[in-house]
Amino acid sequence: MWRPAEASYAGFVEHLGTAGVFPSYLPWPMSPGWAVTDFGVVGSGPGQVSATMTCCSGTSELDGPVDVLVVTEEPGTGLGARCAGTSALDPGAEIGDGPATVKVRLDHQAVGLWPVSTSAATGEWDRSVVAGEARGRWLWLVLRPASAILLLRDDWILRDVSALGPGLVETAFGGPRPSW
Repeated sequence: MWRPAEASYAGFVEHLGTAGVFPSYLPWPMSPGWAVTDFGVVGSGPGQVSATMTCCSGTSELDGPVDVLVVTEEPGTGLGARCAGTSALDPGAEIGDGPATVKVRLDHQAVGLWPVSTSAATGEWDRSVVAGEARGRWLWLVLRPASAILLLRDDWILRDVSALGPGLVETAFGGPRPSW
């Protein structure tokens, strides 16, 4: 896994170059006061990317400090599970069972996300995890604290920022990395 030493605009440009055509999703537009605090790419070389991860952090009125990790990955990669703190590589059989708990927009497509249990995970139960399928890949959202899942009741938009260009210049980068 490639991850920069710190979250910066220059590091994110390197991230996008390493990811190539593999999407890097962020909530877009980001709320004022929020910043990109972490990102990474899993792959074995150019054109061999199997996952990307981004994290943005900020505050909400109800939750205080919040981290939102977005992972998109090929099945069997396990980055989403690592960020979520689960033991299985993929989300699980409950994905797609019944109506989606939340939906996010990915460009013009509504993507259903279902809860992923972290009850068997080691460590704290300090997060909410939802996952679903988007464009043939797993899409995971890991939110800390757990109550931040309520932020998703609003119409959240995820955007592949790899083609955003100049809009990224005004994006805030930096701050403490989330633990995962």
